[in-house]
Amino acid sequence: MTEAKTPGDGPLSGVRVVELAAIGPGPFAAMLLADLGADVVRVDRPGGPGLAIDPARDVTNRNKRSVIVDLKSPDGPARVLDLAERADVLIEGYRPGVAERLGVGPESCHARNPRLVYGRMTGWGQDGPLAQRAGHDIGYIALTGTLGMIGAPDGPPAVPANLLGDYAGGSLYLVVGILAALQHARATGTGQVVDAAIVDGAAHLSAMIHGMLGAGAWQDRRGSNLFDGGAPFYGTYETADGQYMAVGALEPRFYAEFMERLGIPGEAPAREDMARWGELREAIAARFKARTRDEWTALFTDSDACVAPVLSLREAPHHPHLAARGTFTDHGGITQPAPAPRFSATPTAVRTGPARPGADAEAVARDWDLPRAPQPNSPAKNPQ
Repeated sequence: MTEAKTPGDGPLSGVRVVELAAIGPGPFAAMLLADLGADVVRVDRPGGPGLAIDPARDVTNRNKRSVIVDLKSPDGPARVLDLAERADVLIEGYRPGVAERLGVGPESCHARNPRLVYGRMTGWGQDGPLAQRAGHDIGYIALTGTLGMIGAPDGPPAVPANLLGDYAGGSLYLVVGILAALQHARATGTGQVVDAAIVDGAAHLSAMIHGMLGAGAWQDRRGSNLFDGGAPFYGTYETADGQYMAVGALEPRFYAEFMERLGIPGEAPAREDMARWGELREAIAARFKARTRDEWTALFTDSDACVAPVLSLREAPHHPHLAARGTFTDHGGITQPAPAPRFSATPTAVRTGPARPGADAEAVARDWDLPRAPQPNSPAKNPQ
């Protein structure tokens, strides 16, 4: 492994990762490792994993390289094991037992490389009554109680895209597990299996809420608590132009400034009387309806009232704060979130665009000292 670091390499420069192609949380976890500087080789299958977008625009494959391997072909498993032998980490997202049947399960990989961290990404986990069942983000967060917390009390639970389950409860926990296991492997010479289940991660995210529930400080129904829209000073309000403002004025001094700037300081005492929260919500809503989102944004910009405009995905990169920090970046004509978090000594960057399936076979074989193998349907090069 190379030890030299150049700007943009990131703190994981020199770490080798094999990603067995899938969709959703596994690729995002591998992207995060790649953003941090790891050399991620994605093992694509002939025909692709089934995500119906142009591979050239699949941002979750940025900073990676790709080879194509048919695991059902006679030499497929051996080629993946060759990669695993030279890697620090392997990520797979099959149902339990599938990797073993394909010949690339943990036992086979560890026989070739005892130091390997073998990361498994599933919704239900490797065991339990539902382990073999199909599922998606919404079902995983439904069972953990997480989905039931989100939304208005008089309406159905609100679906938070697939961010809460797939990526927060899944990808991020897989990466935490991989980094911890990688530290252990480097200290002891022994790898291990990381079983990252979205149900486990999504449940873990609600640790503080469970503490509040046990202490009697949280009601087990949505829209009735401080952080779920139950409090009139923590929620969203429509503006005169049909847009929305988000309010998070929890602390008394921030709340006082919020009410002052909103123009209804006389209503401020209603905060302390939950019986008056309905009245307070109506007063706040009426005020927000009197001006446009941009007008309210300007009024609250230089305040500690904890008020922000609700922006769309296309609007967010242009917000002055996010633009100043470079929270979003443009690469290859695609606006996308920049790598996060940030490092003072080993800065990260979007080094390359999305890996095209099979485009990097020759380079990977050379850099990883692998036997060369034909790459079906692979383009001549990987334009970045």
